[in-house]
Amino acid sequence: MESIINPIYFDKAKIAELKATFNSNTPCKHIIMDNFLNEEYANLLYENFPKMEDMHVKRKSINENKKEEYHFEKFHPVFNQVREALRSNELIEVWHEISGLSNLESTLDGYGTGIHQGLNGSFVDVHLDYNMHTEKNLHRRLNILIYLNKHWKEEYGGHLELWDERVTKMEKAVLPAFNRAVIFRTDELSQHGVRKVTCPENESRKSYYGFYFTPIGEDFKYRDSKFTARPEEGIAKGMVVETKEFLKVNIKRALKAVGISKLDFGDKN
Repeated sequence: MESIINPIYFDKAKIAELKATFNSNTPCKHIIMDNFLNEEYANLLYENFPKMEDMHVKRKSINENKKEEYHFEKFHPVFNQVREALRSNELIEVWHEISGLSNLESTLDGYGTGIHQGLNGSFVDVHLDYNMHTEKNLHRRLNILIYLNKHWKEEYGGHLELWDERVTKMEKAVLPAFNRAVIFRTDELSQHGVRKVTCPENESRKSYYGFYFTPIGEDFKYRDSKFTARPEEGIAKGMVVETKEFLKVNIKRALKAVGISKLDFGDKN
């Protein structure tokens, strides 16, 4: 799939460089890859990115405000083509070399790939991701985000923020620049969120996401997604978020006990 992915990312020397960077970045292991896609495919994604009204999964709560979509059959073929590239054995082998994770795979559903979009005012609070594909019993291990925002300016915000484990200090803020990809571990150290977007009304923050899974091992422990308020957001929001997360976990547990295992609380990140 080197015709879709920038061939530099299949170069052995580059892979070794990225592996060293991935493992030295703490607490969340991650790498940033500019010009990730072949320019033609990045432009096609940008030019054919769905309008907000054509994206039907709405994520709006105290902790987030954005839209999501993963029914690629409704959109330009390039979305499926990129999905196949992200699922290719060649690229998965690269991720294996960089991360050390074996038997990675991506699924053909909304848990495997999709797109996000947010207008002015959109955001996602700091959170840990859920770590299990409950329908296929797979362990979620890596996230990749590909940004599709041409002419994006620093003052527009929308940075991907990587925080320390206890959400006391922001370690890095990544501008969602055009054709920039970020890949990071999905574990208890990957506290991340998106700062509120302050872009013009004719702009939006666009991204293509991919998740990678492995079979569940003996030491696996299920973790639901969990939001945490930033320190500067105050005690009141912190208490509201903690209460919401407590209720979410316990409601899901009660429903599971009576045989209902799928419930969407609007925080599939």
